[in-house]
Amino acid sequence: MRYITAGESHGPQLTAIIEGIPSNLPFSFDEINKQLHRRQKGHGRGRRMQIEKDTVQVVSGVRHGYTTGAPVTLVVENNDWTHWQKIMSATPVPEEDEARRRVSRPRPGHADLNGAIKYHQRDMRNILERSSARETTMRVAVGAVARQLLSQFGIRVAGHVKQIGQVVAQERELSLDELMQITEDSPVRCIDPDAEKKMMELIDRAKEEGDSLGGIVEVIVEGVPIGLGSHVQWDRKLDARLAQAIMSIQAFKGVEIGIGFEAAGLPGSQVHDEIEWTEGKGYSRKTNRAGGLEGSMTTGMPIVVRGVMKPIPTLYKPLMSVDIDTKEPFAATIERSDSCAVPAASVVAEAVIAWEIARAMCEKFPSDALDDMVANVEEYRAYTERF
Repeated sequence: MRYITAGESHGPQLTAIIEGIPSNLPFSFDEINKQLHRRQKGHGRGRRMQIEKDTVQVVSGVRHGYTTGAPVTLVVENNDWTHWQKIMSATPVPEEDEARRRVSRPRPGHADLNGAIKYHQRDMRNILERSSARETTMRVAVGAVARQLLSQFGIRVAGHVKQIGQVVAQERELSLDELMQITEDSPVRCIDPDAEKKMMELIDRAKEEGDSLGGIVEVIVEGVPIGLGSHVQWDRKLDARLAQAIMSIQAFKGVEIGIGFEAAGLPGSQVHDEIEWTEGKGYSRKTNRAGGLEGSMTTGMPIVVRGVMKPIPTLYKPLMSVDIDTKEPFAATIERSDSCAVPAASVVAEAVIAWEIARAMCEKFPSDALDDMVANVEEYRAYTERF
């Protein structure tokens, strides 16, 4: 499977084309819209989320509620486009027209300057419109399609916020159902009520000061069979692909699987997971410090991936920059933004991980039609239990 996205933050629409979804997969528009709505929630979101009411349109690859095997095209319209038609016009506008809204002052921490130099653009709006995190709308939509495929095999994905700024949530022993319920009711998608309150207070203070906050999110995947991914080539290693997926999200600067960086300070006896075998269940691990992956392949234990999101670099108390025309120092350009998008980023992280697991499932059990894939997975799971 593969997909590409297209569209600008203030353009008419965002688009994704997905190739490789098996035919006859029951397709739910409501499930995609539910995930899009989850992305727009969260304490610390900006006014843009009040403008956009993201709703998916499917223009190919689905007929009468089922996938056909053809490429699936998803579209989400930008409601804010009505205010940006001249600024983002595909047709030429007069050079002196103020509606061009040219950007000549790059924002620190963004793609503005590097992208402008790379693509020979004197107007950095041509960079920031595409590099915007608005693009994650379509990745959440794509991830929602992947979730629908994974649900056919009992595979579920959930995420939560572990940290915002210096506030760290306490660990809790929860089932995936409990985690999902608590995080859906939390404005910051946190499972720790005390930390939740402190996170919200911290976000409010950052907003008042014109600043922004980052944090850490965690994604958990349950029900994955043993043996997705491969050890035989670098580009087939599933842990590497999951890491790349997390790092591809705008503003993410770090990733770990299982206990991750903590393993550097521990002896091997406290890092590796002992193996056990149970009648009717097969192989499992007594612990899950590896985060569900050993030798770049799934172990059958829950996959646990965490990502670090830096504070959003668009600040209402802007940092200093340089005007590319005059080379004089100026305060950076301000584009509408959030004070904290970590809760929303948790939903995006779920989506990109869901996609990679779905892709790995289709590689392990390649089938043009869903019923063939289901039969192959059932047979393989029976084999792993008696191995």
